[in-house]
Amino acid sequence: MKQLILLRHGQSLWNLEDRFTGWTDIDLSNKGRAEAVEAGRRLVAAGIMPDYCFTSYLRRAIHTLDIVLDNIDRCWLPVVKDWHLNERHYGALQGLNKTDTARRVGQEQVHIWRRSYDVAPPALTHDDPRFPGNDPAYKDLAADELPLTESLADTVRRVEICREELIVPALRHYGTVLIAAHGNSLRALAMKLLNLSPQEIVSVEIPTGSLWMFTLDDYLRVTANRYI
Repeated sequence: MKQLILLRHGQSLWNLEDRFTGWTDIDLSNKGRAEAVEAGRRLVAAGIMPDYCFTSYLRRAIHTLDIVLDNIDRCWLPVVKDWHLNERHYGALQGLNKTDTARRVGQEQVHIWRRSYDVAPPALTHDDPRFPGNDPAYKDLAADELPLTESLADTVRRVEICREELIVPALRHYGTVLIAAHGNSLRALAMKLLNLSPQEIVSVEIPTGSLWMFTLDDYLRVTANRYI
């Protein structure tokens, strides 16, 4: 039996301000840090200790994982940081307030951008300061790996690279793997784990600070899932 735990980062400062965040590297709010502490407490109470960890390149996920590992006394665990686990890139919406944007372009359009499977928000331009090619964290990425915007379908495709190349081998070697990431990158993983359709995955919500545990058989097929 194997266990895979999907941990959505705690509330970020831009979650608190109701802004589109995407790849913008925003830190946790005080509530988000408290949610991470609580996630660690729940792991201890459940008697579940990870053996290996993954997270994204974004500090809200990294710091969530750091806090959890500190609170379960497992700071020494191996951690792989992979940009493929970053949040969905929200393009030119990044930094904008969601309510203000809905007033400007209409609630229906914002809903389409946020909840459609294959519709991406308006794209950035390469000279926009928000373009990830300007960030040294992504200096080694190829041009076609640097998003100007992404749909959920785009996010699923890039997260699948991490799943196949890194997560599956880790699960074959370790008993319990913990992934601290983001709402949309974790939805991408859940879609594959549960064989959900595009229509089903768009309605899946993963709360901040939550621990979603999947029990897998020796063939890495899901036999059960629950929130801890």
